[in-house]
Amino acid sequence: MLSEEKTSAELNSINDADFRKIYDATFTVLFKVAVKVVLDEEAAEDLVHDSYIKAREKQMVFPTMNDATFWLIRVVKNASLNYAKRKLREANAYHKALYEGRQYMESGEVDLLKKEAKEKVVEAINQLPENLKEVIVLREYADLNYKEIGEQLGISEGNVKVRVFRARAQLLKLIGEDDVYLS
Repeated sequence: MLSEEKTSAELNSINDADFRKIYDATFTVLFKVAVKVVLDEEAAEDLVHDSYIKAREKQMVFPTMNDATFWLIRVVKNASLNYAKRKLREANAYHKALYEGRQYMESGEVDLLKKEAKEKVVEAINQLPENLKEVIVLREYADLNYKEIGEQLGISEGNVKVRVFRARAQLLKLIGEDDVYLS
């Protein structure tokens, strides 16, 4: 009968004996909850201990062990979720900073490669015979189709295709396949 009175009595987190009972009865379950959320045993243990400290600081009094367990689970779960969110934000910020730094470095490099490639192409186009230079410029830079180029130059569409093909082949020889950066 005395033990029934003790189990139905309130549990005070300030009382060392009650606190020890709460700790012994709830630690395993609280630890499992925290580990499941944060996926880190050390962090989980810290979060569980923080929840006990919070109960002690707030001088919590629980009518039953179940009430203590449920309150502590809620505290640990919320603390664990906050911890996980904070870690995710930190990881995202780290990856964003890492990516932005890399992107900035690459874009300068890419810009230089593009500029050099354009210069090589323009130089190579200027070396083409005039009849090939006209069709390749109209095709690639003016975005005209073969029919429109033929009408403008007064030649057949088939002749335009042949000239574009020859111009591209000569450009390839002049520039070389590996010397031009293509994005």
